[in-house]
Amino acid sequence: QVRLVESGGGLVQPGGSLRLSCAASVSIFSIMGWHRQGPGKQRELVATITSGGSTTYADSVQGRFTISRDNGKKTMYLQMNSLRPEDTAVYYCNYGRGVGYSDYLPVGSWGQGTQVTVSS
Repeated sequence: QVRLVESGGGLVQPGGSLRLSCAASVSIFSIMGWHRQGPGKQRELVATITSGGSTTYADSVQGRFTISRDNGKKTMYLQMNSLRPEDTAVYYCNYGRGVGYSDYLPVGSWGQGTQVTVSS
């Protein structure tokens, strides 16, 4: 029913930047999050943002990534700066329940994600 489409990934050198987008088919009024899954790893939560704009981040991306959303455009973003090779992963977006990072629970289906590769 609810479709989320990620875009904006690509190949970037260490220290570079990318901005990912997540377009929703319907308006989402709950908390949303960005997730990633690196090679041989499980999917992990990167950042969350509430409908009102409150944000939380994983320690590994704190200070480098910025999550935001434009509810009018039904789009969420992830600005990724100072990228490192360990940031290489498929990035997914979702929506769910909870107030922030510690209690966030995604409830939507998973899409194809967008590939981010950080390499020289």
